[in-house]
Amino acid sequence: MFARTSLLTELEYRANFIGQIFLGLLWAFITLISVSVFFSHTHTLGGWTCPQALIVVGLFAIINSLIECFLEPNIKRLIEMVRQGTLDFVLIKPVDSQFMATLRYSRLNGLGDFSAGVLMILYAFSQLAYRPSVLNLAHFGFVLIMGFIVVYSIWVLIATTSFWLVKVNNLTELFHSVYDTARFPISTFRGVLRMVLTYVMPIAFITSFPAQAILGQLDTLTTLLSALIATIAFIGSNRLWHYAIRNYSSASS
Repeated sequence: MFARTSLLTELEYRANFIGQIFLGLLWAFITLISVSVFFSHTHTLGGWTCPQALIVVGLFAIINSLIECFLEPNIKRLIEMVRQGTLDFVLIKPVDSQFMATLRYSRLNGLGDFSAGVLMILYAFSQLAYRPSVLNLAHFGFVLIMGFIVVYSIWVLIATTSFWLVKVNNLTELFHSVYDTARFPISTFRGVLRMVLTYVMPIAFITSFPAQAILGQLDTLTTLLSALIATIAFIGSNRLWHYAIRNYSSASS
């Protein structure tokens, strides 16, 4: 119901809706070019061939589209509601407040990026002459869902800091800057940076590990680790959310 309402709202300005989809496709194309530049000088990047790396790029575009569709619109509204004290209208509804505040709105013109990501992955499969098995697809779906839960939890953690910091736009920009590294396989990074992008800011679980899963290269231990990190991240974001609500100053108080 929420998604349908958001879509009808966007279709009031159809030219803008179509234009945003086109820009999404253009952005995905530019991302593809940026990675292709590396492979114009080498055949492998961190042990990944160009078609394999395209799967990572495609997943990057897919997750980015989900961020633009479902997370950014809600997080921006949440920050404003906290600043203006109008979060009251969410808290008094007979539904989980975190769900209502973080998933109420959607901006479906971001589906252009999603389509571009799927096309890149299918093109990569054709270049590899590879067809994933049902087991690989199930493995991929599970790890991808865990990766999105991690992304969702990080965004909720950032948004929740607005209860104390009021404006957290710089933090969202910082996340985007770090997330840009997800367009490259995690094995291209070395040393401390690789550890940070795997365990501190778990970017590897968002694109690289799902790509390995669909290629049948991800081990069971890493799969279980992705589920553990997603669970810890989600529970942590939920606990912080409820703690923040207790510190919320509404418009009436």
